[in-house]
Amino acid sequence: MAIKVGDKAPDFTLQSQTGASVSLSDFLGKKSIVLYFYPKDDTPGCTAESCAFRDSYQVFQEAGAEVIGISGDSVGSHQTFATKYSLPFTLLSDAGDTVRKLYGVPAVMWVLPGRVTYVIDKDGIVRHIFDSMLEFDKHVSEAMTIVKGL
Repeated sequence: MAIKVGDKAPDFTLQSQTGASVSLSDFLGKKSIVLYFYPKDDTPGCTAESCAFRDSYQVFQEAGAEVIGISGDSVGSHQTFATKYSLPFTLLSDAGDTVRKLYGVPAVMWVLPGRVTYVIDKDGIVRHIFDSMLEFDKHVSEAMTIVKGL
């Protein structure tokens, strides 16, 4: 069942590109969270999206939000991807697509993992969802608009 705006965001714990365990609950009460699910490290669309989040990361931080990317890639793949493109935020490895399924992120044509961004407030409530495979920059601009209004 897909998560909707107004729902409590399900908590999870996954490994980051550094191997550290990261939980959604680590941020609750402290920061808003921009949680973006993307299909695969180092592919053209995912690189464009991740670099757009990178380029706006300081503005998200100043607005009191943390950016977190999730894909099914391995910790090692995330580490390489983050280093190659100087990504300053956390990338989480959802190797079994457990969290992707928990959030109800759809697959495209039942094969390619979807691209969905969730804005979650400090209380853990989903305030915005943006789902688009092709509008990479819009994931960032939509999230920014919502975060600045929280």
